[in-house]
Amino acid sequence: MNQTALDILNNTFGYPEFRNQQKAIIEHAIAGEDVLVLMPTGGGKSLCYQIPALARPGVGVVISPLIALMQDQVDALAQLGLNARFLNSTLSAQQVYEIEQELRQGIVDFLYIAPERLTQQRTFDLLQQVQISIFAIDEAHCVSQWGHDFRKDYLSVTLLHENFPNVPRIALTATADARTKQEIIDRLQLHDAQQFVSSFDRPNIKYTITQKTNAKKQLLNFIQSKHLNNSGIVYCLSRKRVEDFAEYLNQQGLNALPYHAGLPAPLRQTHQARFLREEGIIMVATIAFGMGIDKPDVRFVAHIDLPKSIESYYQETGRAGRDGLPSEAWLIYGLQDVVFLQQMLAQSQGQENFKRAEQNKLNAMLALCESVDCRRINLLNYFNEARLETNCKNCDNCITPVKTWDASIAAQKALSTVYRTEQRFGASHLIDVLMGSNNQKVKQFNHDQLSTYGIGADLDNNAWKSVFRQLVIKGFLSVDYEQYGALKLSESCRPILKGEQTIMLRQDSIEKIKKSVSAKRAAQTKNIDPADLKLWARLKKTRKDLADEFDVPAFVVFSDASLQNMLDVYPTTRAEMLTVSGVGQNKLERFGDAFINVFKQDLDGEL
Repeated sequence: MNQTALDILNNTFGYPEFRNQQKAIIEHAIAGEDVLVLMPTGGGKSLCYQIPALARPGVGVVISPLIALMQDQVDALAQLGLNARFLNSTLSAQQVYEIEQELRQGIVDFLYIAPERLTQQRTFDLLQQVQISIFAIDEAHCVSQWGHDFRKDYLSVTLLHENFPNVPRIALTATADARTKQEIIDRLQLHDAQQFVSSFDRPNIKYTITQKTNAKKQLLNFIQSKHLNNSGIVYCLSRKRVEDFAEYLNQQGLNALPYHAGLPAPLRQTHQARFLREEGIIMVATIAFGMGIDKPDVRFVAHIDLPKSIESYYQETGRAGRDGLPSEAWLIYGLQDVVFLQQMLAQSQGQENFKRAEQNKLNAMLALCESVDCRRINLLNYFNEARLETNCKNCDNCITPVKTWDASIAAQKALSTVYRTEQRFGASHLIDVLMGSNNQKVKQFNHDQLSTYGIGADLDNNAWKSVFRQLVIKGFLSVDYEQYGALKLSESCRPILKGEQTIMLRQDSIEKIKKSVSAKRAAQTKNIDPADLKLWARLKKTRKDLADEFDVPAFVVFSDASLQNMLDVYPTTRAEMLTVSGVGQNKLERFGDAFINVFKQDLDGEL
């Protein structure tokens, strides 16, 4: 291995050794070869292009998807003693000129630019005048129309190979199915590139998927019981729900911010900056938020609506636990989610082959939700990664194995009610009929006179919702979008109605909403020895004070993982501080003494 690269890893970034495939990726990139990297969020993708950029002569040019995030990425590199710059529309003409001059002088280590800037002649003229060490194409899946985050601007990235044939390129993404991966290769002309596909497994993330009953109370209970004062992201499908849930969480005493494309750009940027720089912020957002977010201490990602695909789900949940510490991905969904997404797909103006592909992706997502097997194995199988283990011990299905029940009679009752109400009504009304409700709508249509009226009183409302949801997902019922979501019988349901086929359904467990939040605060420090809690609090305060002084997010000073490693090392000298993960020479000079003093004070009994 090129010793320079190892020196950079040790001294600049403060890590003792390479992880997984990093070493091989970096070797190929330093040698001037093109590389395609599929590596999960938190797997260390950034180092795969940062180290080759520093080891090779010239400036590393990074194609970054979001202007709003460039400043934070540049700030993080500055804390390592590196000269990083960005060129985007937020700069004045004078600032652009000064940066261009620095580039021509060869004193810039990294240049971040948005893909749309590549099409500008001024940018091409500039890049032709400077020595470029490497092109890094981050979030490379955005170049694929089959990807879940397709961006037309990314098509301009295809110009790099044609105009800079001797500059190596490294394309990186956290998620790509086989079709998306092939399109990345085709569009970026990476047919000869070395390919590295790391394990998609994120063992530190606990996956939980459960039935939606009362979304607001369920979300509040989840946060209060497990993640009070933690940073987290809550994903919603619509702007209205974002606003609604953010307001609700704030009313409950939590610190929540809304984020969606309908908000003014300055407000979005303010909210994003607060989320990155402050601790304990909950971002309630549409999928407009998250791409490129480099915040390592996000402890949970919650979905209160069903994602459109496993790729989207994996990409969004992957924003939790980038520091490798225990984190959680929590999702609630119901029949209305399924109906809504299928309706959106049916009304899409896309071509039929695209709509079929999207339907297949939604079906795979639903299969993951309804699975009674290990969530992690299902996820990995989707990305064609085989595993031998049968129990990951860190998902809801493994921790509490799912029960199934013979729902043949219940399914017959449900299907018969659909038939007897002339296939004109949605699940809510059908459940009212089955449970013998006396509401006005049931009486208006004389459905209290049907033979199926009241025959479902043995199950409660949530159980019937589960039955109808699973009948739709399994294809025994379909949704008529022209009749406001009415349920219709499918041909495949005949054997069930005739009693010729048995149907087993998963028995959804309905979580109890706990009123007490005692013992919840303990969850915030569950990885810290009780004897170290006072020291831990002082370390976090020291980090916050330094972050405020340098005007950077706290994790740019040191991550939670680094602080926890400090507790193990207990450094009272600079030499000992250098052995802490994430402490390089530059950070030692800037921040090391402040933390060393904390440990010295603790040793002297002064804390």
